[in-house]
Amino acid sequence: MSSGSLLRGMLLLGSMLFAGNAEAKPKAPDEGVPVKVVVKDEGALPIATAVVRHPLEQDRHRVNSVDGSWETSVLYLPDGTELRFTPGQTLDLEISAPGYVTQVFQYQIRKRRNVIEVKLHKIENEVEQIEEPMITFGRDVPREAQE
Repeated sequence: MSSGSLLRGMLLLGSMLFAGNAEAKPKAPDEGVPVKVVVKDEGALPIATAVVRHPLEQDRHRVNSVDGSWETSVLYLPDGTELRFTPGQTLDLEISAPGYVTQVFQYQIRKRRNVIEVKLHKIENEVEQIEEPMITFGRDVPREAQE
């Protein structure tokens, strides 16, 4: 056997092994479609303190503090049922963070690539100077000059 035919045989065997391992595994029917929410500020920086909540759910889910993302394919509702994400389903989410305006939105779930980028706007606090009236007490009143 020549070295060229031996090399071709090894390549053929390697490609068959690789093809056997690279087969797509069918998705389990009870698995939901993953949805990823990325929360950023106006400067496109992640907001580490943001939380994501579904209106029917009591729990608030914190985002990853490094990249501002949260990902899941199922939510657990207070009555014990599971809300699995399926293509075509409309998903309502509420995104909030301290110091930012809360945003509520709806998203139509697709079969794949469900990445939602949400930009939160800072709350503008207009600081007004409030003049406090001077309240005088009996002891604060200057005494009249004594003669």
